[in-house]
Amino acid sequence: MKLLVATRSAGKAREVRRLLAAAGHEVVGPDEAGVMETTEEELLELADSFEANARHKAEYFARKTGLPTVADDSGLEVFSLGGAPGVRSKRWAGAGGTPEQVDAANNAELLRRLRGAPAAKRRARYRCVLVMLRTPGAFPEVFEGTSNGVILEEPRGTGGFGYDPLFLSDDLGKTFGEAAAEEKDGVSHRGRAVRKLIEAVSGER
Repeated sequence: MKLLVATRSAGKAREVRRLLAAAGHEVVGPDEAGVMETTEEELLELADSFEANARHKAEYFARKTGLPTVADDSGLEVFSLGGAPGVRSKRWAGAGGTPEQVDAANNAELLRRLRGAPAAKRRARYRCVLVMLRTPGAFPEVFEGTSNGVILEEPRGTGGFGYDPLFLSDDLGKTFGEAAAEEKDGVSHRGRAVRKLIEAVSGER
């Protein structure tokens, strides 16, 4: 099955493409489908839930391309912070610049918010919601995955992206920043959501 993965995030695209391609699906991104980036896309992630943001992105790119479309919205939820940064994970610190600079600012803000907090107050989870539209205007199919862990007091590892170097995975006993790609895929929020999507479309290739 040919799927458009509706994201401009290099990190997200890399992970979703890897998982879907391993299952035998053909994957294209917005650029490959001829959809140039515009300021209109900035309005697609202003909702207060992962599902609504993912749905808005899926609808936008499905209309633009006519292809079966998968959109992801995901983020980190720290329980003692009331679920923050949540849907604002990417924009939490309000920083601009390169993806690396934005990640660094967000990680610094997370460490600031949790400074001095005991381990019990540092529990967190990553959550991913995928929305798939088989055709423009189709009923949205929703797939969710979560991954639990603890936020460390300092980063470990240089892999992954976002908050990965601070997120100590319960499943792996190491941070997502320290994990190999295949290790992270096996237990990550995005890996779990994508595997549910793959199961749903497994008979249609």
